[in-house]
Amino acid sequence: MRVAAALQAKGGDEFAKPGSIVEVKFVKGQSLSLTASRLLALMILTAGGDAWEDRRHRMRKADIRRGHKGNERISDMLEELHRTLFAIDDKSWRGKRATLRFSLISSSREEAEDEEGADAGWIEWEFTPEARKLIQESETYAVLNRQAVLGFRSTYALKLYEIGALRLHRRQSSWKGDMTALRALLGIAPDVYKDFAQLRRKVLEKAKAEIDQLAHFRVDWREVRQGRTVTEIEFRFEPKDAPAQIATVDEIGRHSAGRKARRDETVETVAVEAVTKAAIASLTGQGKTKEKDADAEIIFPAGTIRFGSDVLAGIARSHGGGWDIDLIADAYRSQMGERLAKLKGAKLLASWTGFCESFLARRGRP
Repeated sequence: MRVAAALQAKGGDEFAKPGSIVEVKFVKGQSLSLTASRLLALMILTAGGDAWEDRRHRMRKADIRRGHKGNERISDMLEELHRTLFAIDDKSWRGKRATLRFSLISSSREEAEDEEGADAGWIEWEFTPEARKLIQESETYAVLNRQAVLGFRSTYALKLYEIGALRLHRRQSSWKGDMTALRALLGIAPDVYKDFAQLRRKVLEKAKAEIDQLAHFRVDWREVRQGRTVTEIEFRFEPKDAPAQIATVDEIGRHSAGRKARRDETVETVAVEAVTKAAIASLTGQGKTKEKDADAEIIFPAGTIRFGSDVLAGIARSHGGGWDIDLIADAYRSQMGERLAKLKGAKLLASWTGFCESFLARRGRP
């Protein structure tokens, strides 16, 4: 919750989702649709560091519907969240092993369509006591990007993205389980994709393609077989290098139209679109700034980054795992070469962040 509060104070696109909520399992036969999963993520983003408190949280309908004009789908999403059950391992009153089933939200209020304007239409909700306890006691968290969450077109891709963000910086950044655990993890119904070849094609390959395009990391998997039958699967998550981070920032800043074609490389590459001022603010953690500050282009210095480069130094300290920040900077200059002279602003920050993460992933902690 301290991390969630700090990210919320920055005012950018990044937010923390408690690991206990990321890993909570659906009750057999139930799962959330893509739109309801997005709404849940926005609820957690909005609640921030107060998500564990017994209180109401509020959000504008306009922040949910994005480009859509109508609010009719919001009611359906709220009702879906109300009726979807989750399950965790627990203890009974006798101390015996038990399964606890619960919903994530206990009540919600949706304003009627009787006014116009930017602030027209709000929703209110309260998390259930069980959800608040999970959130409060969670010792792990996934840092997610709001634009990436809203950009996914597959509910399985979004779920795997959350799992990857949660496990990315652990000593073993992987997840392993049998087919039953895999279905529970992603919310795949028992009667859907019974053949693993179909599950691989319809779920895993599509999820990987979206994550590799929109996330700050890549995902791959290894299949464990007994004879010809796949019995287990292991997902591996790896931070992207600097050039790939630049491409990701470009992509999530572009309109979703044509995204699949760009992913499949069936359209010509055009000039890179300008990164918005909001993206710059989110990467620098400055939130709303004066226009002249948002337009300022950050460049990578030739000497030390300890003095006069607070943003770059802060990223290295946050994502470099304790390595000397100038040591990381020298390695970054060596990898980027002449390209570094042309790299500025938001793209530089995304590239530098990705390099610090991959530097740590390759070398471990000092």
